[in-house]
Amino acid sequence: MDYRNLGNSGLVVSEISLGTWLTFGGSIDTKTAKECLKTAFDVGINLIDTADVYSSGKSEETLGKLLADYKRSDYVLATKCFGKTGNAPNDKGLSRKHIFEACEASLKRLKVDYLDIFQTHRFDYSTPLEETLQAMNDLVKTGKILYFGVSQWSAVEITNSVRIAERSNLAKPVSNQPIYNLLNRSLEVDVLEVCEKEGLGILCYSPLAQGILTGKYTKTDEVPKNSRADNQTTKSFIQKRLTQENIAKVEKLTEIAEESGISMSQLALSWILRRKAISSVITGATKPEQILQNAKASGVNLSSEVLVKIEEILQNSPFDQYTGIAVGYDAPKPKGF
Repeated sequence: MDYRNLGNSGLVVSEISLGTWLTFGGSIDTKTAKECLKTAFDVGINLIDTADVYSSGKSEETLGKLLADYKRSDYVLATKCFGKTGNAPNDKGLSRKHIFEACEASLKRLKVDYLDIFQTHRFDYSTPLEETLQAMNDLVKTGKILYFGVSQWSAVEITNSVRIAERSNLAKPVSNQPIYNLLNRSLEVDVLEVCEKEGLGILCYSPLAQGILTGKYTKTDEVPKNSRADNQTTKSFIQKRLTQENIAKVEKLTEIAEESGISMSQLALSWILRRKAISSVITGATKPEQILQNAKASGVNLSSEVLVKIEEILQNSPFDQYTGIAVGYDAPKPKGF
């Protein structure tokens, strides 16, 4: 396993991390979760990601039980707040009240004294940004959290938070957790560049597009049993991208992966990790074998020839809808700009 700094911070995280959405406290039993966690540590994964709303808190509770077997300094624990955790008016959002109460609740469920990374699950338009930043700063000062990050914030929201923190001498966000994969490249429009410029490490979620990029789906109307596309709770997340066009792309990408001596999932993960702004990719797992496969993507370097072939298949680099000019992270700047 290779490791990277989380943005400009001194915190070191594994290139491949373990996510617990839908799995821990959800689709897999505690025994399987224990095996997955052990496998993750065995292959060098040190970053574990969860959230207070995952399985209504059961994800954190399961982790709390299992992490008790490990030395606290050996892992980096990240969780999130924002989502609705109760029926009271203040049981959601990024107000000072909810942030403090959510932090205490997560610490209790996870059975730890501090959180390595406390992330804002979304941006809160009903709370002043200054209030959210001050609350996070105070949690850092008390030692209940070591760092804080954001998730799915826009480039403007990230930039504003950094400028306010600088003016007010507050702790700045060190990470951003957005969706990013071969089939969803909206991050390349402006957020990727802003995170790199402002020193936020990117922790990508859904790097395998809900399993589409593993190659397990070969038809839109015939999905594997017990897969996310077969689950009533999760199928809505995958249906938009489970198209025959994307399946055809994955089939061609799989051929490239095989020619390169790696699996389709390893190709998808290493394609993301080629970006220096990426600190880690968050991968979920329902069995240890998936973790073993995903971990092998760490350290894989795709050649320029392979990257060109991938682009030729994807044809989805962001572009301006009016001028047709490419606007992605790697796009050359047009003359006159």
